[in-house]
Amino acid sequence: MTDVKNRVALVTGGSRGIGRAVALALGEAGAAVAVNYRERGGEAEAVAETIRKGGGRAAAFGADVSLRAAVAGMVRDVEERLGPIDILVNNAGMAAIRGLDDITEEDFDRAIAVNLKSAFLCTQAVLPGMRARRWGRIVNISSIGARIGSGSVSIAYAASKAGLEGLTRGYALRLAPEGVTVNAVAPGLVDTEMGQPLIEAGVAARIPVGRSGTADEIARAVMLLVENGYITGQTVAVNGGSLFS
Repeated sequence: MTDVKNRVALVTGGSRGIGRAVALALGEAGAAVAVNYRERGGEAEAVAETIRKGGGRAAAFGADVSLRAAVAGMVRDVEERLGPIDILVNNAGMAAIRGLDDITEEDFDRAIAVNLKSAFLCTQAVLPGMRARRWGRIVNISSIGARIGSGSVSIAYAASKAGLEGLTRGYALRLAPEGVTVNAVAPGLVDTEMGQPLIEAGVAARIPVGRSGTADEIARAVMLLVENGYITGQTVAVNGGSLFS
């Protein structure tokens, strides 16, 4: 198992929910953590401060990761303040509720940009350094919606997450000989702000384990993939038995 102590990790969408839990787990393991946010700067800074209080290194970095220039600037800032990025967790995402009669082209484009294009942009930005050092870990946060169609939210969400898993496998195949692993974690219903509408609708009662998951449980799956250099090109399902794969 790989020791991530003193590695530098970037977590997109790290101010809350799964991203927050992943950032804290990485910080606890000894990594220096860049906590990305788009709007919630105060919450991102609070995550970084929690890591610093535990004796680690961390800082918050604002950027809209669906924009190439913003990603390039963020990566440059992270490397100047914390060092070269060894670990990337593409967690930034959105899940708008839209019916077939309500979804617009703008809705679709935004979901693809935030959930899929952002992972491409961030990965492309950090890959030169990882390939030069012949070591890197990339983990993409997918969703059970990539496999079941995600009927509770928009078809754009399901399409973007399915695309993210294809992106994962494409990168994994090409980068394996260079010491860079690329994997995905596909959560089911998780007790976060994004999951609250479904929890309130009683969806958790239909999950075989009888409850929704926690952000910490997703973070532990991410850490498994970060610490194990023999796993690549895989999607790890963490869904309480809602879907067997």
